[in-house]
Amino acid sequence: MLTLVLAALLGYLLGSIPFGLVLTRLAGLGDIRQIGSGNIGATNVLRTGNKPLALATLLLDSGKGAIAALLALWWAGPEAAVLAAGGAMLGHSFPVWLGFKGGKGVATALGVLLAVSWPVGLLACLTWLVMAALFRISSLSALTALGISPLTGWYFGGPLVAGLCLFIAILVFIRHEANIRRLLKGEEPKIGSGKKKAA
Repeated sequence: MLTLVLAALLGYLLGSIPFGLVLTRLAGLGDIRQIGSGNIGATNVLRTGNKPLALATLLLDSGKGAIAALLALWWAGPEAAVLAAGGAMLGHSFPVWLGFKGGKGVATALGVLLAVSWPVGLLACLTWLVMAALFRISSLSALTALGISPLTGWYFGGPLVAGLCLFIAILVFIRHEANIRRLLKGEEPKIGSGKKKAA
């Protein structure tokens, strides 16, 4: 039990590293929380106009989730990996360093899914890419990709992976509450729409 708790804590601490905030400050772009949606994730970093920085944020946010899950898997097995993955999601969404106000968790979710069950993660990434190409709306792409992940998680990984996917999907949907409202109104900004306020 202690090992599982430590795995979850490890995941939380790794997940709580706010790479979007750190990178934009290092690049002299100020506080990313004062730009666009105020989110610390890659989509909002893209609104600064710095595509390499947005890509770096995407890779690092994905990587921290994957590393947390893989370390726990190596250390203590699949159950620990799932708990570390869930912890990484909570850490990114509610980082203690930022007053528990973090990102929406999409990149981190894709990273942990690739680490825990690569077919599930790969299908989620492909779904995001197809939806983004068709509709050019990041939130819709993420909600679709992660919304179907419990089904693919069950098929490829069984109950344990499906449970993680369901937890991730619920968390991401909660974090996208405002986006969902705008989607229903047809007001959600499209990818590359600039620094338009989208809180």
